[in-house]
Amino acid sequence: MSIASGLHGRHLTRRLVQLYVGLTLYGVSSALLVRSGLGLEPWGVLHQGLAEKTGLTIGVVSIVVGAAVLLLWIPIRQKPGLGTVSNVFVIGVAMDGTLALVPDVHGLAGQVPLLALGIVLNGVATGLYIAARFGPGPRDGLMTGLHRLTGRSIRLVRTAIEVAVVATGFALGGSVGVGTVLYALAIGPLAQYFLRWFAVPEPAPRPEPARSPTTTLPTSVSP
Repeated sequence: MSIASGLHGRHLTRRLVQLYVGLTLYGVSSALLVRSGLGLEPWGVLHQGLAEKTGLTIGVVSIVVGAAVLLLWIPIRQKPGLGTVSNVFVIGVAMDGTLALVPDVHGLAGQVPLLALGIVLNGVATGLYIAARFGPGPRDGLMTGLHRLTGRSIRLVRTAIEVAVVATGFALGGSVGVGTVLYALAIGPLAQYFLRWFAVPEPAPRPEPARSPTTTLPTSVSP
C-alpha cells in the first residue's frame, strides 16, 4: 500500500472523515487516560516516561516515537498508507491539545469515570480509523511486519512488543496501574465491536464482460 492508494471510490469522503475523526479521538482518549492518573495504555506508558526524561510534551514524544517506529518499517519492507503517516502527527497534536484543556482530576469519584471514558473512546477511535482502510498505524504495522518476517503469531509478537514497551516506559517513570490492565482487557472486544459498527462497504467487484456465445460448426456433413 502506498500513501496515495485508496484515494478514490464513492465512499472516499466518508472514509477520510472517519480517518481523521478517529485519529483525533484516539489522541483525546489517550489524554483522558493521562488525566485519570490510574494507568495508561502500553505505548502511552512509554511516551509518558520519555516525556518525563526529556521535558518534551507527551504529544510531541508520541510523534517522535511514531516517526522512529515508521523508520523500522524500512528493513521489514512495510509500505505506509495515508492513515499511517496521519497517525504519526494527528494523535500527538490532539493529545497535547486535550491535555491543555482538561485539568488534572483528583479522587476516585472523578478518576474512574475519566478512565472508563478514555478506554471506551479509544475503542471507538480505533474502530473509526481502522475501518477507514487507509493503512495501519506505525505501531500496528511494526507488529504485522514482524509477524510476517518471523512467522510468529500476531498474539505473541504483540505481547512481546507491548511487554517491552511497558517495561521500558515504567523504568523511565511512566504510569502503570489498574487502567493499564483494564485497557489491555477491554480494548480488543471494544475495537472489534466498533470496527463492525463503522465498517465502510467495500466497492463491488466489476462484473466480467459478457462473452459472446460461440457456435461450434461441424467439420463434416453426413450424406
